[in-house]
Amino acid sequence: MAAEADAQPGTVLGRSRAALLRRLPRQGVRRLSWGVADQAVSSLTNFAVTIYIARVLGATQFGAFSLAYVTYAFVLNASRGLATDPLMVRFSGTDLSTWRRAVASCTGTASVVGLSAGTCVLVAAAFLDGTTRAAFLALGLTLPGLMLQDSWRYSFFALGRGSQAFLNDLIWAAALVPTLLVLRATGHADVFWYVFAWGAAAAVGAAVGPMQARVIPKLSESVGWISRHRDLGPRYLAENTSNSGAAQLRLYGVGIIVGIAAAGYVQAANTLMGPFLVVFMGMSLVTIPEAARVLRHSPRRLPLFCLLVGGGLAVIGLAWGLVLLVALPRGLGDWLLGSIWRPTYPLILPLTIAVGGACISVGATSGLHALGAARRSLRAMVLASAAFLACGLVGAFIGGTVGSVRGVAVATWFGALVWWWQLHAGLKEFGDVSTAVHFWSGHPPGRHRRPPAARPADGTSGARRRPERLLPPRLPQPGDWQ
Repeated sequence: MAAEADAQPGTVLGRSRAALLRRLPRQGVRRLSWGVADQAVSSLTNFAVTIYIARVLGATQFGAFSLAYVTYAFVLNASRGLATDPLMVRFSGTDLSTWRRAVASCTGTASVVGLSAGTCVLVAAAFLDGTTRAAFLALGLTLPGLMLQDSWRYSFFALGRGSQAFLNDLIWAAALVPTLLVLRATGHADVFWYVFAWGAAAAVGAAVGPMQARVIPKLSESVGWISRHRDLGPRYLAENTSNSGAAQLRLYGVGIIVGIAAAGYVQAANTLMGPFLVVFMGMSLVTIPEAARVLRHSPRRLPLFCLLVGGGLAVIGLAWGLVLLVALPRGLGDWLLGSIWRPTYPLILPLTIAVGGACISVGATSGLHALGAARRSLRAMVLASAAFLACGLVGAFIGGTVGSVRGVAVATWFGALVWWWQLHAGLKEFGDVSTAVHFWSGHPPGRHRRPPAARPADGTSGARRRPERLLPPRLPQPGDWQ
């Protein structure tokens, strides 16, 4: 009788469920809107700054800036793996007091990562020379503020306050733009001051974060935070840094094999994809929760959802690449990049192909993490990253800068195959064998069962087990396609 009552739309329970289902799309659109808006401020600010530096500094100094930027991306992913990813898993949607206690430890951990990495970068700078040394000195001094500012962004999204993350990024942009103009007007137009201004502006946002959240970062709790979440942190650290580390080593290799100016050309081509990255990374903020909702309500539709996400992003990315191919020779290239647009232009086509492969991978990534198949996602990331590094360096040896980007294009599509194969295997492991058969062979689906409840994170084995918290992936970074 209870089941029949639940099914009747006229009952109170039926009406409440119907109202919930009507609210879900609106809530998803709102989350997506703030995710895209926040990412628009972050990505477009970095896009504008990179274009500005490329025009003002020229190829050599811009190449040094590019090496500093991929180093920043590597440290950023390490910080997210140890600090903000466990926060998103364990403390999304909690009450305010619990969230504040967790955020104090999380932001303290991010600050410690920034201080440690900044010290290492400063030591490395002592062994460098010229423009590269200047760029790394500025980066080492500003990494703590950069890591703390990013941790505030994800802390606000964990609480469901995307508007606060948007405001914090807006403060960073508002502090950065006039600073760059002042540097150029006063004759300080060199890579050290531009990198330092970029990081110092992020420190302004980091300083405003405690006033927004009413939380003070506790650096002393960083060891405890990592220890309490040791089942997640090391796993995410490995997954997050494998891809960004491959991108970093590949760009270093291009600089050594072809020349530091070539690293600048690769970064310039990557930067031209900035407007598309607003959509790509904004969508990535919400695809995992939405995939989890699909899994709960209709598991057999998860592969189709992942395919639509990856395919839709790939179409948008390919369309943007086509726009660049047509518009750059007609004046857009000279207007955006100045004299370096001509050596950058041949990289656009292979980079567009690489972007398409990365987009296809995102759909499978969403499905794997909604299933909680963290081991499979880590395996896929390691294989894809190894292919990325190997193909990028081999391509640089054979064909210079263009050859390196072509190698990356081959690697990203190989990675897409790996990700989708792991999703296929993950669906089987979670018991939705009929769903996997239907998707991969076209046969009608049979009955399916829901994934079994996961063992609690604390290791207990009580009769009532809470389901495993969903494990969100590393968010794609601009350096992933370099």
